[in-house]
Amino acid sequence: MKIQLSDHFTFTKLLRFVFPSIMMMVFTSIYGVVDGFFVSNYAGKTAFAAVNLIMPFIMITSGLGFMFGTGGSALVSMKLGEKDANTANRYFSMITIATCVFGTLLSVFGFIFTPQIANILGASQDMMQDCIIYGRINMIFNVPFMLQNLFQSFFITAEKPKIGLYTTIASGVANMILDFVFIGIFSWGVIGAAIATAIAQCIGAFYPIYYFIRKNDSLLQLHYVKMESKPIIKAATNGASELMSNISSSIVSMLYNLQLMKYYGKDGIAAYGVIMYVQFIFTAIYLGYTIGCAPIISYHYGAQNTKELHNLFKKSYSIMTFLGICLSLFARFSSSFIASLFVGYDPQLMRLTTQAFAFYALCFAPSSINIMTSSFFTALNNGKISAGISFFRTFLFQVGAILLLPFFFGKEGIWLSAFIAEICTLLISLMSLCISNKEYHYLS
Repeated sequence: MKIQLSDHFTFTKLLRFVFPSIMMMVFTSIYGVVDGFFVSNYAGKTAFAAVNLIMPFIMITSGLGFMFGTGGSALVSMKLGEKDANTANRYFSMITIATCVFGTLLSVFGFIFTPQIANILGASQDMMQDCIIYGRINMIFNVPFMLQNLFQSFFITAEKPKIGLYTTIASGVANMILDFVFIGIFSWGVIGAAIATAIAQCIGAFYPIYYFIRKNDSLLQLHYVKMESKPIIKAATNGASELMSNISSSIVSMLYNLQLMKYYGKDGIAAYGVIMYVQFIFTAIYLGYTIGCAPIISYHYGAQNTKELHNLFKKSYSIMTFLGICLSLFARFSSSFIASLFVGYDPQLMRLTTQAFAFYALCFAPSSINIMTSSFFTALNNGKISAGISFFRTFLFQVGAILLLPFFFGKEGIWLSAFIAEICTLLISLMSLCISNKEYHYLS
């Protein structure tokens, strides 16, 4: 039976609806993980460190797709809840066009200044060439990556999460196969990793365009529209937290790399790279859930159905708390095995990675609640609170922790920075939920 946004959601129905979006995000995160696995094992730790050094810059430029996807889907879902399908489709088309236009400008800028960015990030002479190659190839195909992120949210809003899942699986499988061919067989190294990712991203971007342009049986369809600034600004405001989270996380990763280069050298960056790949997958599970349930929350908020809003709030936080505890325990007790997959060829680097990951694993439990809270306010079209939580979580608290903890706990304190930041943000999240209940009534 088809699940609709207007339904009442039990635990089973909610998990069935969000499962495709969780898998979409997991397969999307696999792009970087597979690249890292093949680069590390076939091209060596210098190339691996170079990819990890330039990756935050790539993620910053691609964040526009997440911003318009999450913010735009909240706006479109709210219009669907208000029974205004024509406006919903107009907004959907405008947001897609805006992503292409702004994405192209950003990608041109990124391509031109990749060498300067790599230098600012502290790339050593032997890492510089790989940083530039990997960064520039990704810039050329950055708009498809943005569109893929955009359509992941809108497939859910269109009540077609399975099509989004199948598209993402096809992209992910293509990336894995091409990485094996280009890096493992042809020995193209960093170039092969970048080309494999680019081709996979094109699959994830161009099929959704084809699907939504032609006549379909979903709630959404792309068509020619006259551009308006108001819905674009509203979508950007709604999704500001996701963009801020993306940018802040990338800036923090750059700061991590600078500190790690100072205290550990290239081994520190390589170890952090392994942690980030696992973090990508774990966070993808959280983001997948929030992306999947956000259109439902927005729909019932638009329909002024406070009873179902309370139901979604209660079930969502129960699920995310359970996921956070499970993933944190899994990360803690599997740190040695995960390290061996990426850097098992270097015993010293493997020991460092295992130790670092055991500390970092603590952050996965509180982060699930913080990510859910930020997304929850985005779904309620309250971009200010959502952006504030993201700013504290991904930037302010982390920057402070990264800079200060090494003074108190030595260089090992760097690995505890994420946990301290998440705990501090958790207090902000709980306060925001309690205060805002007077306006939205999701607690009763």
